[in-house]
Amino acid sequence: MNHLKIALLQIAPAGNLEGNLDKGIKYCRKAKEMGADIALFPEMYSNGYDIYNRPATEWIKDAITLESNFVQSFGKLAKELEMAIGITLLKECPTGPENTFVLFNRHGKRVLVYSKVHTCDFSVEKHLTPGDDFFVTELDTAIGVVKIGAMICYDREFPESARILMLKGAEIVLVPNACPMEINRISQLRGRAYENMMGIATCNYPDSVPDCNGHSNAFDGVAYLPELSGSRDTCIVEADEKEGLYIADFDMEMLRHYRLTEVHGNAYRKPEKYKMITEQDKKAPFIRND
Repeated sequence: MNHLKIALLQIAPAGNLEGNLDKGIKYCRKAKEMGADIALFPEMYSNGYDIYNRPATEWIKDAITLESNFVQSFGKLAKELEMAIGITLLKECPTGPENTFVLFNRHGKRVLVYSKVHTCDFSVEKHLTPGDDFFVTELDTAIGVVKIGAMICYDREFPESARILMLKGAEIVLVPNACPMEINRISQLRGRAYENMMGIATCNYPDSVPDCNGHSNAFDGVAYLPELSGSRDTCIVEADEKEGLYIADFDMEMLRHYRLTEVHGNAYRKPEKYKMITEQDKKAPFIRND
């Protein structure tokens, strides 16, 4: 069957880099046993998103490079398991640390590196360096090539994030997360999948992690099927609040057919009418410039 299985690793950090590595490897092996094509971690897993209630001068020291043993170990594991792995980290960068997602394909090759564009500059993430673009890669999987994009947590709040990924051809978007997944945030993800006719898989920390509550989720974006008289629920999985591994099973044949026949996404856009979106007026209401 033409199904893509994504394992959402809703796991708590182990307290240090080495512990996180060992625990991450254990859960990736479990994901492979469950038939996953991709294993997805929550946001900034290398240090468990432990950047609150600590001075920035302290947690910035947690930053690691893409060549670190932590990151490279997941590349080697991806090759060993023949399963793609999306690992997250606080990445060392000359201009300041970045909140980064790295995707290794099933051959252990690094095929996507994305740093969070919409850093939470109203809070401690103001000490991070934001990314400057959104990326899509062609991921070789057991069912063939799947076009994968990524965004991280607060990126979800901006429709432009998912829209750019859609325009770049993303079929599935992977979303590492570290915040409470409540009705409004989950609804945003549902909306991003629906309006762009693409799958979205989000992995959050369990409720044992401060300011997180589990509820990792996935939406396939397919709102209508010919055999149904009305719309369908696009949610294919939503976890509870506890630590665990949850499988999001995407029917790629159904999704691709839907993208070819339905009216959302890029079908009837009028980009010439959207100039105001890219022309930010610093006097406009609700825009913070502090």
